[in-house]
Amino acid sequence: MTPTPQPPLPRTAPRYRRGAWAWPLMLALTFATAVGVWLQWSDEQEHEEERSTLIADVLSLESRMADWLASEDSALKAIARRLPAQPNDEALLREPSVGQGLRRLWISVTVVDRDNRLQAHVPQQVPRPTLPAPGNPLEDNSLSAHLTTPLAHGGQLIVRFAPSALLRQTVPWWLSRKYDVRLVDDYGQRITGTDDALPAQGRQSYRVAVGAPLLDTYLELTVRDIRKPWWRTLPLALIAVFVGLSAAASWTLRRQMREVKSAENRWRTEASWRQAIEDSLTVGLRGRDMEGRLVHVNRAFCDLVGLAPEQLLGTLPPMPYWMPDAMEDTMQRHLRNMAGEAPREGYETRWLRSDGSTIDVMMFEAPLIDAQGKHIGWMGSAVDVTGRKRSEERERRQLETLANQARLTTLGEVASALAHQLNQPLAAVASYNAGVIRSLERSAFNDAVVLDALQREATQIAEAGRVVQRIRAFLTRRAPQPEPVRVEDLIQRALALVRYDVQRQGISTEVRMPSLLPPVMADPVLIEQALINLLRNALDALTPHTDRRIRITAAPAGPRFVRLDIDDNGVGLQGRSIDTLASPFHTTKADGMGMGLSICRTIIEAHHGALEAGASEWSGARFSLTLPVADANSPTP
Repeated sequence: MTPTPQPPLPRTAPRYRRGAWAWPLMLALTFATAVGVWLQWSDEQEHEEERSTLIADVLSLESRMADWLASEDSALKAIARRLPAQPNDEALLREPSVGQGLRRLWISVTVVDRDNRLQAHVPQQVPRPTLPAPGNPLEDNSLSAHLTTPLAHGGQLIVRFAPSALLRQTVPWWLSRKYDVRLVDDYGQRITGTDDALPAQGRQSYRVAVGAPLLDTYLELTVRDIRKPWWRTLPLALIAVFVGLSAAASWTLRRQMREVKSAENRWRTEASWRQAIEDSLTVGLRGRDMEGRLVHVNRAFCDLVGLAPEQLLGTLPPMPYWMPDAMEDTMQRHLRNMAGEAPREGYETRWLRSDGSTIDVMMFEAPLIDAQGKHIGWMGSAVDVTGRKRSEERERRQLETLANQARLTTLGEVASALAHQLNQPLAAVASYNAGVIRSLERSAFNDAVVLDALQREATQIAEAGRVVQRIRAFLTRRAPQPEPVRVEDLIQRALALVRYDVQRQGISTEVRMPSLLPPVMADPVLIEQALINLLRNALDALTPHTDRRIRITAAPAGPRFVRLDIDDNGVGLQGRSIDTLASPFHTTKADGMGMGLSICRTIIEAHHGALEAGASEWSGARFSLTLPVADANSPTP
């Protein structure tokens, strides 16, 4: 095995002939001075950081209070919307939100009319506010604030709460241990707070206005700990001792520095080798401490999430690559992983890259142990499985498409065979009907009602034969047989075939169309079947109520098309699009096959038209289809 090359040791510095013993002492003095300057600068920096943290904590707590007041205001508005026109105490107490608010922090809930006269007030008697208990400074109900919202019938709904309750609800425990939190007025007088007022000397404080409903009120945070200057602490004595010892131990110190420098160079070389090995991996690596903070990432991990190491190291959850819509679930899984419950076989998750795209990764977690055997964090490896997931999804969709195609092919064969088999029975029925008519005419039968019924039966049998022939031709992939046809005739024939169901169910139908509507170029049998299917869908969508309506509207859609709209006041589309509704085998009926709208869409698109779906003005559904206008040279029907 080839040994790992080691970095060369640094060269030995030349010895001075005379006065070399003074140099270590001079360097020690220079170092001590530099340390003093650095400690002074560090104190100033810590002071600034403490103030920045104080300001950030004040603004964060103020924002939290504003969010809490906004949520309470939203709850108050919700109660106001549900109150009756003349509320009383019992109406207020019946509201669950009122009881919850009183148990939570509300002192009272009051309703006044538009003339500010009391209508309702709960609880009936409010105890006189008392001074805070010695061991519980937050329980200060001597002052109160109000939330108000107008009522729909006039008047206002008023909720009274204590500012101390506001602090109790919004101030976290760690903040109250770090700061003295108070609410003060314009004159700096304390309204309420988490503790007795601390002396301001030597402590930093910051205040910010709270805003409505606590007008002229300020939130003030005061740091509890007093930071001492460095010259009043141990470092000054240590510097003095260091300067004294440096004179006696200069030669030994120089030898130790040479050894440390050599060890540091060897460590840098080893770290460079390890970094090169990690960067050559295609698996993303991340290291986290016990708090979940990112402490190490390799190049592959940065490439996965599209962020630089400077943007990731030191980041605490939530991470910038977590999905916003799954933040709560991801946080719960993160907590389980931090508790050591990560599955050994790994788990799949989805991340959001910096460019807005998403990737699927397989994560594996393992404990991170230091040289002393102490568990200091977790090391995770991330494998990009986006390509595999997409391939699986594409394969699944292909299988579904093949299965639907096979079902459509089978359905077409069955329908074609059925159409072929129906030709003979329909021809026989037509022959029998014609024979009956001729027999009655030869026998001088003159009952007009019976003869008219037999003539209508012959017409319907002929129409059924035409439908069967056209469906058979359509299923055998023959082109439609368009001809100029009047839109009014198409609508009337379609309504005639569903008239029995319309009359039986008591449904109102309406047809709106201009008088000079141009004829369309269409296969009348196929278009009539499409209209009948759309009408029957509208009939099925109507719920059993008193006013059930269907309206058919025809109007020009530009110079080349005519548009037909079928509106109903049924249940509506319920968020489904035409692509979903017209997909093969998709149905909302318990006994449906899911082929009606798919066939309608195919028929209309075969006529160079389009089928659309939307909401009607009656909050129901509207299905619209367009048909091309007949050429001027075509014979008028």
